[in-house]
Amino acid sequence: MIYLKTPEDMRGMQVACDLVSRTLGEVARWIAPGVTTNKLDSIAREFIHDNGGRPACLGYGGFPATLCIEVNETVVHGFPSNYTLRDGDIIGIDTVTEIGGFNGDSCYTFAVGEIDPEVRRLLVTTKESLYKGIEAAKPGARIGDIANAVQTYCEKRGYTVVREMCGHGIGRKMHEDPEVPNYGRRGIGPMLKNGMCICIEPMINMGSRNIVIERDGWTCRTKDRKPSAHFEHTLGIYDDQTHILTTFDYIKEALGDRFI
Repeated sequence: MIYLKTPEDMRGMQVACDLVSRTLGEVARWIAPGVTTNKLDSIAREFIHDNGGRPACLGYGGFPATLCIEVNETVVHGFPSNYTLRDGDIIGIDTVTEIGGFNGDSCYTFAVGEIDPEVRRLLVTTKESLYKGIEAAKPGARIGDIANAVQTYCEKRGYTVVREMCGHGIGRKMHEDPEVPNYGRRGIGPMLKNGMCICIEPMINMGSRNIVIERDGWTCRTKDRKPSAHFEHTLGIYDDQTHILTTFDYIKEALGDRFI
């Protein structure tokens, strides 16, 4: 069931989305060779609590952390650990913050130091595909229009689209209907209308689209261990327009000329 938000609900969503955006901006300041992913998780958890929120991922279905950590070939849902970031790594940081009863969700894939130009191209293409999906997410359009926009953009550039994981609705719950795939046909799926909030999150691989789930039951990685990139925004549809409720501006402020 798709839950349509009232104008008051949308204001609550805006607060939650600003918090998750600021959280990623704070984490961005610490991403560098020599930093452990556990350190990043503790920074995020403290920041969310200090700003009156709750780290919604922590404890969700048994998930043990505030951040989903996605280093190199990890697609999604990786655990923070004592892994120390190295020059040339990429790391996706995906998290959800809850405040005032509403959830904000966002993800950004960061370069650690100097990365291979081909990996940088993967990150740029994946981020661009997110905005292609957003362009297609107009009131009156269908979920399939978003999915097709992402898939077409990435596959034309030689990348593959993860099919087992997808975006989703969001609101008082972290995951609501509808599902928002990153592949599919135009003109199919639920229609976008005022009151809907959705997350678009392309997960794009350099090699095969095939994935495996590790023994922890959460960590999803590419089967061929080639790099994967992941970017995500939360959108709200109101006043007959689509609004991006999260922002990467805080990340840009933190990274300066290192912003991709």
